[in-house]
Amino acid sequence: MGLKRFRTLALSMIATAVLTGAAGAQEEPEWRTTSSLISEAAETETFERYDHVNPDAPKGGTLNTVTSGTFDSFNPFIVRGTAAAGLNYFGGLLWETLMQQSIADPGTSHALIAEAFKYPDDYSSATYRIDPSARWHDGEPITAEDVVWSFNMLKQHSQVHNRYYVNVTEAVALSDHEVEFKFDQAGNRELPHIMGDLPILPKHWWEGENAQGQKRDFTQPTLEPPLGSGPYEIETFRPGADITWKRVEDYWAEDLPVNVGRYNFDRRKYTYIQDENAAWQAFTKGGLHDIRLENRASRWASEYNFPAFERGDVLKRTYETTSGEPMQGFALNTRRPQFQDRRVREALTLAYDFESLNRVQFHGLYARTDSFFEGGELASSGLPQGLELEILETVRDEVPPEVFTEEFKLPVYDSREAQRDHLRRASQLLAEAGWRQQGRQLVNEKGEPFRIEFLSFNPDSERLTGPYINTLRRLGIDASLRIVDSSQYVNRVRDYDFDVITGLMMQSQSPGNEQREYWGSEAADLPDTRNYAGIKDTAVDKLIERVIFAKDREELIAATHALDRVLLWGYYYVPQFHNSEVWVAYWNKFGIPEEQPSYVGVDVESWWIRPDQEKAIERSFEETQ
Repeated sequence: MGLKRFRTLALSMIATAVLTGAAGAQEEPEWRTTSSLISEAAETETFERYDHVNPDAPKGGTLNTVTSGTFDSFNPFIVRGTAAAGLNYFGGLLWETLMQQSIADPGTSHALIAEAFKYPDDYSSATYRIDPSARWHDGEPITAEDVVWSFNMLKQHSQVHNRYYVNVTEAVALSDHEVEFKFDQAGNRELPHIMGDLPILPKHWWEGENAQGQKRDFTQPTLEPPLGSGPYEIETFRPGADITWKRVEDYWAEDLPVNVGRYNFDRRKYTYIQDENAAWQAFTKGGLHDIRLENRASRWASEYNFPAFERGDVLKRTYETTSGEPMQGFALNTRRPQFQDRRVREALTLAYDFESLNRVQFHGLYARTDSFFEGGELASSGLPQGLELEILETVRDEVPPEVFTEEFKLPVYDSREAQRDHLRRASQLLAEAGWRQQGRQLVNEKGEPFRIEFLSFNPDSERLTGPYINTLRRLGIDASLRIVDSSQYVNRVRDYDFDVITGLMMQSQSPGNEQREYWGSEAADLPDTRNYAGIKDTAVDKLIERVIFAKDREELIAATHALDRVLLWGYYYVPQFHNSEVWVAYWNKFGIPEEQPSYVGVDVESWWIRPDQEKAIERSFEETQ
């Protein structure tokens, strides 16, 4: 934080304290420039910049990126349309949020549009104070009116934000630069914090007219580049083909602590390529894709032998992460009748042979995922004890008895005997659930065959799904894989028109309101949520609320353990695997800070272009053509 900005904020806080004391009123809540759900020290230490960044990183150059699918809208907040690369539910490159979630510390946010916020001891509301220097790209100030308008529009028209802020009843402008958010409940210690995730949109632009004199409509997709407040703005685009973002030269927040040494590329160009193999070829040849976050173990282990890599124009790095791992697994859509019996879902879990897949296709580089909160203190293990056991006792009659008596274990395929045992047990469970063999097929009491269609948009899915499908066929299940284009895939997933997809559920180290959307009964009946499995379980709903209303970190961990355990014993997902490292390959034209934040693994925004290296690569590229 610059000296002038720090002095202004300090004087403002002192003035507030003096006025409060002079009035003899009840002590005012403390204004906070940093919010943390985990670390008290993070809220008291002065945050000047991220430790890993180079504050003198030069600006310039173009970052080229290949992305899949297509786009037909610059409005990422509504169900209709597919948003362009660079945009997301929380603003992306174009719109800022009230505060920025830290990329270095879990459960922590730093000042952005809001220079500070406060809340009462019972967490029943939160007040955010807008930075007076915050500006839209047209120079207009960001005001409390923009914040209130954004909250109301997103709460009404964005399903994600409607669910995320379901307990926020009202946003009230207390002045031009202060907004109070009122809650319908007390005791939710996360709620004041996550109000900082609210993206702020320009009311005057959205309520204005476009170049054709037509009034803009927030509820509809648009290809008119919107007005923003973030580090980039749209420069050029071709719908479904490419989009180029240009760095805003007079970006109002460039010197804020969260942005020091970051957002260094003058341009960000995204080129759309439909086929994953074509995207890989584009990276190896250069020009369209500069940084590749590799997610294919076999490729990382054996395919980085192309000419540009051999001559040193492309490099590889591995970064460790401490943020925990996502649950990647086959999400079984329990809205479908064949998956509604837990014994069937357990049988399908028993049939997944991770060990052979890891050995044959992944070069032994992956680990099995066995928790919905993998990698850290939030993952359940062993048998429930202490506070976790107390919490589980409140739902004892609503969960499988094994929750209390058995440690959850996934099948291990480490021998032929183990394979036979697992498949024998799977067959028994299917028979107990009413499926019987008729020839080579499993059928129910109506004579209907057991069918499973795996849905994907990635042709490479055959490599991962094929062995599992073959095993299911041995059990008599008519299993198949269907590859559709990305647009059809998105629409079908939004409508839950699938049997099984590969779900990827990211978790923070401070789980809260988002758990309702992941696993809650209400979300199961709403379109376009992340409750892909369609879970409708009263015990899960109760445990989600225990997570949300945990009074401290100890209770949060215990409640999360309980939720994790019940989800695992529900067999809603067939867990796959994870990688605790981030694999990055890149064309050697970047300056990179020596350290990267271990919480996220790699912060590409802290990289910068080295013009000398960029020119050398261009010459090398020309010589090889």
